[in-house]
Amino acid sequence: MSSTEGSLSAEKRESESTQLHKRSAPKCLIVGILTVSDTRTLESDEGGRLIEQYLVSAGHSVKERIIVRDERELISQSARELLALDGVQALLVTGGTGLSARDQTTEGIEMLYDAVIPGYGELFRMLSFQEIGSSAMLSRASAGRHGTQIIITMPGSPAGVRLAMERLILPELAHLVHHAGN
Repeated sequence: MSSTEGSLSAEKRESESTQLHKRSAPKCLIVGILTVSDTRTLESDEGGRLIEQYLVSAGHSVKERIIVRDERELISQSARELLALDGVQALLVTGGTGLSARDQTTEGIEMLYDAVIPGYGELFRMLSFQEIGSSAMLSRASAGRHGTQIIITMPGSPAGVRLAMERLILPELAHLVHHAGN
């Protein structure tokens, strides 16, 4: 099934109120991108670059894209700084969502959530399971609301970014921002 066919069948399943909310959601979002990595630079950060390309192709604006070491306090501080930038409606975070002791994104970001969006992580792992099998359970990808802003984390691998952006984030980000602001 093509992604267009999948989108059409999903749209048919959505309630009228969901379709109305999506139509009234902002069309152009302002988004910050945070890459968590001990080794990447802006030039070698394929995951962050992919996120930026997807956002721009969808008509959104990237306010700033930064890289921070995989340390809980640095992650949290950098996320707060990006969220404080004028107009930022969402923050997309890539990297550090695995299970190793060095992976601190989940701990650094989830402390910022006022409300968790559990469906995102559940769906990400389900879709990932379809692609890579049972090792999908190692992902700690999550999403939440911070005030009126949305924060979404995803793996640092290009495959994980593609999966999250194509199947979950781009189809729903404006809708999530719409609800977070109400």
